[in-house]
Amino acid sequence: MSEVFELTLGTRPLLLSCPHDGTMLPAELAQRMTAEGRAVPDTDFHVARLYDFARALGATVLVARLSRFVIDLNRDPEGHVLYPGADNTGLCPTTTFDRGEVYLPGQSPSDDEVRARQERYFAPYHQCLQEQLERLRARFPRVVLFDAHSIRSRVPRFFDGELPDLNLGTAGGQSAEAALADRVHATLEANEGGYSVVRDGRFKGGYITRHYGRPEAGVSALQLELAQKNYMNEAPPFDFVEERARRLRPTLQRALQACLAFAEGRES
Repeated sequence: MSEVFELTLGTRPLLLSCPHDGTMLPAELAQRMTAEGRAVPDTDFHVARLYDFARALGATVLVARLSRFVIDLNRDPEGHVLYPGADNTGLCPTTTFDRGEVYLPGQSPSDDEVRARQERYFAPYHQCLQEQLERLRARFPRVVLFDAHSIRSRVPRFFDGELPDLNLGTAGGQSAEAALADRVHATLEANEGGYSVVRDGRFKGGYITRHYGRPEAGVSALQLELAQKNYMNEAPPFDFVEERARRLRPTLQRALQACLAFAEGRES
């Protein structure tokens, strides 16, 4: 069993990645963190649970075990910012989304430690992700990578006001075939729950979407950033709310089914 991720192999041309779902902290690292840091408040809580139907659809599912405070699996390992001119968090965050301190004084990771974490934690996740895309691409002419995320509906550090409910990212149209992006966007907009939808708004896709999305090579990548209020409580203890999730899941399931229909060359 990997300390970094949990992998479920699927048989159809869809890979669901959940890089920010993890909450685990190595004991030696937790000792160096503040109480706020140990609470891992910036987790994409319960995302894998929300998409619990994905395995039954035949998707390959890759879920991170470790908190993004250990290392952020959706950031550029070379340090290139995702959103120039905006506030960005780094590979090994030292502040929370609310600008609280993650580490006790003098305990922030050094450059050498960041590099060591890249080798121990970042590299295995991305090696697995790459291997699974290659496995699926060897069997299918088209493969879809669906990167699943969530965030509090109000985070003044990153955006004004309240975030739309469903935020589809395609790196401005660069990471996915237009026909796929259009199909998934239309599917989301047709939701029966009254959810607001935006495409390539504040969240256009992180490192995973931008790095692996190569539509010209048969791999399209999409990111969906969810406002957490629609399936959980956004305040501690960040509990899952099944009634809200039950209302949201049909929309998410139809989005994944749209990805599969596209990859498999079906109309619906």
